[in-house]
Amino acid sequence: MDPLYLVAGALVLALVVLDVLWTTLWVDGGSGPLSSRLTTGIWQGLRIASGDRSRALSLAGPLILAATLVVWIGLLWLGWTLLFAGGQPALVSTHTGEPADWTGRLYYVAYTMFTNGNGDYTPTTGSWEIASALTTASGMAFVTLAVSYVLSVLGAVSEKRSFASDVTGLGESPEAFVRSSLSEEGFRGLELPLESMADQLSLLADQHESYPILHYYHSEDRDRASAVGVAILDESLSVYRHGVVADPPNETLVTDARASVDSYLETLETAFVDPAEEVPPPPAPALETLREADVSTVEDESFEESIAESADRRRKLLGMVRADAREWSTDGSGLEGDDAA
Repeated sequence: MDPLYLVAGALVLALVVLDVLWTTLWVDGGSGPLSSRLTTGIWQGLRIASGDRSRALSLAGPLILAATLVVWIGLLWLGWTLLFAGGQPALVSTHTGEPADWTGRLYYVAYTMFTNGNGDYTPTTGSWEIASALTTASGMAFVTLAVSYVLSVLGAVSEKRSFASDVTGLGESPEAFVRSSLSEEGFRGLELPLESMADQLSLLADQHESYPILHYYHSEDRDRASAVGVAILDESLSVYRHGVVADPPNETLVTDARASVDSYLETLETAFVDPAEEVPPPPAPALETLREADVSTVEDESFEESIAESADRRRKLLGMVRADAREWSTDGSGLEGDDAA
């Protein structure tokens, strides 16, 4: 018996099982230690290699998801192979009676993980028979968890892009969003879409906390990018709350929507997205839009002072936008019309 292989195999198996369970089953835990580092490494590497081109970054999500599954399978395969290598011998050929070599162990583990084996090799003792049964069980469990994980992630990707489309459908900048939300009856027409967006964003916050990989599903279409949608929505809420004097939008809905944004921003830490060092300029052009529509607003200086109290959250917004390879305008109108790439 070779204890070195036994220990190495046990450690590899413990690591991959921990990572799989952490990533797929622990709702509040985010990604496991292996998955989180793999995800960040691929995303950063792809950004450097592509020069932040949106078409290339749109491959990041599928690439990270596929790489995660490959790493899980590979480590599970390697761990059991090392474990069987610790026996003297653990497996023998049913044809020749000779102990299995490394090729034979790899072959046996691969078949046993996803089937009941093919009879070319057989365990030598009861302990190794139990190990073979556990190999099959781990393979079946992995397939079930992996399929569930993939379906959950892909469903959440569709929902995050739907949310972004709803926001940018009203306006592709805070100024445009505020302008489109204003009608002859003031902001009353905003209540239903704002309530819907708040509900969608709350769900997305929970999904991003459970599956941080969602932060790396980059949309080539800016109008379907959740980072853009969240930034536009929050800047517009700041205008409603701090800029409008007479007959502002329903405060309860604004507060609820702002709370949804807060929940979303809290998920950025699980994806290693850091706040920007500087604060973006206030969305002052949105106030001009309201004044042109004869809506009473505060003075620009007063608005800027109120916005300054939200410096920390706005730094998070800017960090989120830049982490998604997007740019924020320098004139206070919100996000640039084109991507950074």
